[in-house]
Amino acid sequence: MEARVKWVEDLTFMAESPSGHAILLSAGTENGGKDNCLRPMELLLLGVGGCASIDVVSILKKARQAISDCEVSVTAERFDGIPGYFTKINCHFTVTGTLLREKQVQRAVDLSFEKYCSVSFTLREKVEITWSFEINEA
Repeated sequence: MEARVKWVEDLTFMAESPSGHAILLSAGTENGGKDNCLRPMELLLLGVGGCASIDVVSILKKARQAISDCEVSVTAERFDGIPGYFTKINCHFTVTGTLLREKQVQRAVDLSFEKYCSVSFTLREKVEITWSFEINEA
C-alpha cells in the first residue's frame, strides 16, 4: 500500500489513499493550523471506529441478525506531553435491530477486536483498547 500526503497551504494537507480517495488534514489552532478540517489523530480514531463497525455489521448480518443501525462512540485519552500519543481508546457500540440476541452482538464486537480489526491490532501493543455495547430494540 502507498498513500500520499501533499502540502496545500499553511498547515493544511491533502491526504490521498491507495484506493484513490482524498481528505483534507490540518493542525488545530493551538498548533498553528486553521482547524478547517480533520486532524490526523482524529482520523486515527475514526479509523478504529470505522474498521470495527465494518466487522460488527458484517458479522451480525452473517449471523442473520435483524440489525437496522450500528453506531460507535470512540473515546480516547492521550499522553500529556510530546508526542501526545493515545494511551487508551474505548469503542462503545449502540446496535439497533429487531430481536437481536445479546450473545450474537457480544460475539460480533469481541471478534472484531480480538481477531479482525486491522486498525486496533496495529495499535494494541501501545494503546489499551477496550470495548462495550448496548442493544436498542427497533
